[in-house]
Amino acid sequence: MQEYVERIAMCIARGKVYRAAPYPPDMKGQDGADEIAAEALKNGVQPVELLQGCMLGMDKVGKEFSENRAAVTNLVVSAAAMNAVLKHIKPFLESGEVKRKGTFVIGSVSGDLHDIGKNLVAMIVTGGGFEVIDLGVDVPTSKFMEAIAQHPGCIVGLSALLTITMPSMEKSVRAIKETHPNLKVMIGGAPVTPEFCTRIGADFTSHNPHEAVEYLNRNVA
Repeated sequence: MQEYVERIAMCIARGKVYRAAPYPPDMKGQDGADEIAAEALKNGVQPVELLQGCMLGMDKVGKEFSENRAAVTNLVVSAAAMNAVLKHIKPFLESGEVKRKGTFVIGSVSGDLHDIGKNLVAMIVTGGGFEVIDLGVDVPTSKFMEAIAQHPGCIVGLSALLTITMPSMEKSVRAIKETHPNLKVMIGGAPVTPEFCTRIGADFTSHNPHEAVEYLNRNVA
């Protein structure tokens, strides 16, 4: 059974989605994450073990990205491979048979329509074993508050790429903390600094999505 976990982890780390996929070239004609996941379930491998393979694969490519040994495109194809596995275990996730580590609510703040950074974090966090509730872009404070109410015990992430939307981020963080003082709030984006994070009362910031997963793992309820 461990062999399936390792094969899935490798496919995800390398971005091998399915057999017919041309990437990566050295794995041409080999089974990808899609076929291996289907075969594993057919042979009695537990869905939670396949999720473990996803976590290992995304952890590897996330570390490589943080060390500048992988590009954004590598993350994208790895996420596609991960989603091929999640497609097979989705029924088990929805039934509650396979438990997620926790819930992460994320969105780009009001006035900000950029989502590349947000999407990268969401991909890595999903691969880290968390349920991700992606609220999209231009998210008002009220929508963050609604999501928090719907997902008790969640951790929240706010993204901003533009300096002109940082006041929106501050407004949302302060409102969240005022109502939920013990809830962990992460912020990120090109203009965000540790000093800004501390000043507005957020709990964590990093330009490295892998570090975001490490923080979530340390603070999951």
